[in-house]
Amino acid sequence: MKRIAHSLIAVALICSLPAQTGFAQESAIHSQNVQAHPINLDFESGSIGALPEGWVCPTKGYVAQLSDQQTQSGKRAAVLESQSGAANPPFGNLMQAFDATTLRGHRVRFKAFVRLEPRTERAAAYLWMRVDRTASKIGFFDNMANRPIRSSEWKAYEITGDVDDDAQVINVGMLLIGQGSAWIDTGSFEDLGKPVVRAEPPRPFTGRGLDNVIAFTRLLGYVRHFQPSDEAAATDWNVFTVQGMIEVESAKNVNDLATKLAAIFQPIAPTVRISSNEKAPSLPGELSPPANHSTLQVVSWRNQGFGPNATEDATYRSERVRVPVTANTPDPQKVFRANLGGGVSALVPLTLFADAQGTLPHSTARTTATDSLVKYSGNDRATRLADVALAWNIIEHFYPYFDVVKTDWPQVLKTTLTEAATDTSAEDFGVTLRRMMAQLQDGHAQVQYPGAWFDDSIPVMFGWIEGHLVITETALEGAEGLQPGDIVLKIDGRNAPDVVSERESLISGATPQWRRFIAVAFLPTGPKDSEMTLEVEEGSGRRRLVTLRRSVKADSLNETRPAKIAELRPGIYYVALDRIKDEDFKNALPQLEKAIGIVFDLRGYPSVSPMIISHLIDQPVTSARWMVPIITTPDHLNIVDYETGGRWNLKPIAPRLKAKLAFLTDGRAISYAESYMGIIEAYKLAEIVGEPTAGTNGNINSFTVPGGYSIIFTGMKVLKHDGSQHHGIGINPTVPVSRTLRGVRERRDEQLERALAVVSQ
Repeated sequence: MKRIAHSLIAVALICSLPAQTGFAQESAIHSQNVQAHPINLDFESGSIGALPEGWVCPTKGYVAQLSDQQTQSGKRAAVLESQSGAANPPFGNLMQAFDATTLRGHRVRFKAFVRLEPRTERAAAYLWMRVDRTASKIGFFDNMANRPIRSSEWKAYEITGDVDDDAQVINVGMLLIGQGSAWIDTGSFEDLGKPVVRAEPPRPFTGRGLDNVIAFTRLLGYVRHFQPSDEAAATDWNVFTVQGMIEVESAKNVNDLATKLAAIFQPIAPTVRISSNEKAPSLPGELSPPANHSTLQVVSWRNQGFGPNATEDATYRSERVRVPVTANTPDPQKVFRANLGGGVSALVPLTLFADAQGTLPHSTARTTATDSLVKYSGNDRATRLADVALAWNIIEHFYPYFDVVKTDWPQVLKTTLTEAATDTSAEDFGVTLRRMMAQLQDGHAQVQYPGAWFDDSIPVMFGWIEGHLVITETALEGAEGLQPGDIVLKIDGRNAPDVVSERESLISGATPQWRRFIAVAFLPTGPKDSEMTLEVEEGSGRRRLVTLRRSVKADSLNETRPAKIAELRPGIYYVALDRIKDEDFKNALPQLEKAIGIVFDLRGYPSVSPMIISHLIDQPVTSARWMVPIITTPDHLNIVDYETGGRWNLKPIAPRLKAKLAFLTDGRAISYAESYMGIIEAYKLAEIVGEPTAGTNGNINSFTVPGGYSIIFTGMKVLKHDGSQHHGIGINPTVPVSRTLRGVRERRDEQLERALAVVSQ
């Protein structure tokens, strides 16, 4: 047996990171040449066929050079292209890095013209900007992952962000994903100045303030996601929502609230009507068919999940659809009526007439608020309330599992707004958002912000075994003599089960096993060099106090496992699917083809493609049912259509492995791992040994709200092959095996032992 690195953070978060963290940030791209300031952004300096002066291309398999062909302006442009026949890394990068100290606390903008010449369908280009802070921390980061560049025409793109107060280096550049050529020209980098930071102090709601804010929140969601006016589509919703919160809370009565809501929403949604519940609003005249309506179009929202500004091939995309007026087109006079609470109701058209100039009626003032040089922070009360409103609405209208979760989401809004109003810091508000998302019972749901997660740990690993918090592994140094199997009775003077339960209250999970795994896995982590005092009971029954320092990185801690591919008994092989790559598996195929038994370990997250399954089958198989809801009306009403493409369709690949098979799994197997395990379960390809999986599958969706809070949730409904529920159930073992105290103390992997017995029969 071999002790192998096992990153708790990677296992817990890899399936849940927002798309934009997938490259250029985590890959730690750094230029060796940090310049005093940005240079040659117009790409006019340097020799044709060579790198532009001041720029580097640090990714192998891609080359960058100056060209005098088809420039956007001037005499030269730069082109980044994939090399034919090269084993390309995930992306190519043309970048430069420069000193950030003079820009600390300022807002900056990187802008450039880009065009793409793709050689594959999935190729895309992206601008990117990242701020590197002290102590190797990452500050502001944007790589346009949610808005890829695929146009073959020169177009301007930009990234605006705030430079952290401890910033050291700013990195800017262009990325290329896939095969093709990406061109960049006419760049610029602007110092926009020092933003004004909003910092309204906390205070509780008084009078009817909470009811006013709830009514605004409900109307916000209906207008933002379903009212198709041109003005609403062009609105900066972050700015709009913060300002709306400030204006609406003070409404003195029902009529005052209706008046304030109308004043706030009229400029962007002129056909929306608000009134007290005692007065039914009447249809605006603009919704009646005009005399020339046969020459018009009708416009409405089509949401394939939540995906503003997404490309046509994105899993989630929200778009306004324009169609000619016919007998079968939606009728603008069929409007959505909603009780907003607080004594007011709204009439919201979901379809509008449009002519060549835009939706009707044409507005005389189409400009919308911008954030100028205002910096939003979780330390600001109005920003916190706006964040809750924005996040709550996205979940309200686009989370696909309310039919099985049964969460009282309207009550969650009331509770979360109340807490947000009195949170005393950005960190406290982050906890409030985490508590809100935990109510979704969604294993993907997370809130990420500075200080939300730590990667420094005391030198032990915990597990929950036989109803106890137990030490399962220790580092070689600093563990103060603790041994696997020691029971943790208290943590910093508090009963260990109470501490674990408190942690679980901030963790979203569809199943108890996922919540417990995450709570226990992250329990040892905290600020670097901070301490944790444990009261433990040793195997002998002796109790003692031990104080441990968070002196190691969590991903340096180890679980005892065999090598990633190992022959554990004659003809019996072990394959760790969370550690091998495709190349490892292909190299081992000659040995595995001769095996009489194989144990595939999927207690974690796969690092290998589903190609492995193709070697286990003799006929084609598909993955579970992946369904993205098509949403055209609010509040989950009338969802009858789903986008069902993208499923795995796997065909047999020689050689077929004919050994007896077992798959090991447990509560940490989530998402991609469950796509794997769902096929094993549905087609009965192997025995499943261990414990139930996490019960959460489907592509994640992500968004960011003011103050830098990134929020993730599951945007896709997944059903098992037979159409039954997967969420909250997962994949159950055919051979249940749980860890025991005795097994931990004897350094045994009881689940692996049972799997070996199964394939050895």
